Amino acid sequence: MQLSKYNASGNDFVIFQAIDNSYFNSIDRSNLARKLCDRFSGIGADGMIVIKRANSKCDFAWEFYNSDGSEAAMCGNGSRAAALYAYKNQICSNVCSFETKAGVIAATIEENSVEVALSEPKKLSEPFSKMGLEWSFYDTGVPHLVSFVDDLEVFDLEVCRAMRAKYNANVNYAKFDGKRLLVRTFERGVENETNACGTGMAASFFTGFERFGLSSSVEVVPKSTEILNLRFDGRTIHFKGKVCHIFDTAIY
Repeated sequence: MQLSKYNASGNDFVIFQAIDNSYFNSIDRSNLARKLCDRFSGIGADGMIVIKRANSKCDFAWEFYNSDGSEAAMCGNGSRAAALYAYKNQICSNVCSFETKAGVIAATIEENSVEVALSEPKKLSEPFSKMGLEWSFYDTGVPHLVSFVDDLEVFDLEVCRAMRAKYNANVNYAKFDGKRLLVRTFERGVENETNACGTGMAASFFTGFERFGLSSSVEVVPKSTEILNLRFDGRTIHFKGKVCHIFDTAIY
């Protein structure tokens, strides 16, 4: 089985294609994701991406699995990794689109930098207070809770786990330092803090734009410290950053 590993902003993914191989259409992909993403007995990754043939005029389709085997509709950093993988494997040109369960994602590749246009953000509730913090709740492909705080060191895993369980959402702490938006994210499916989360950065950015006067174009820094660029065009959040092709390998 041929597969690749990619890293986008500190999120890492194992990727393979099932376009012309019927075997990959019959295996238990949830169990495969758990095995491949295991950092001790597998390859190690935050998620697994399967590139498939599209049912529309898109260049391809995907399935995305978290490291615990659960399937997710969308992953921002994963979408950028998938686009670069497809381009490098001659599945698409440097301007492409692909099907996800969150809708069609458009991508533009410039060398190792990829910009994607995420699905239109949706407000899931009015702001509310819980566990001593004020939260905003948006869907930027998957649901995200966002709390703007004065000190990102208050990031509390127990609070994150409780909020994730109650609302079945990812949990983000954000802070604008006057120049850049800083974000820390607890991801469901990984069930821990990750180095970055694309849809989480998008939800934090949109919360800042909607509620706190943040510019429609801003630099965002996740835990990995990589600088990304997010902008809102009035309808869609565009998300740009570097993607690294780590290695190709075969497993048996």
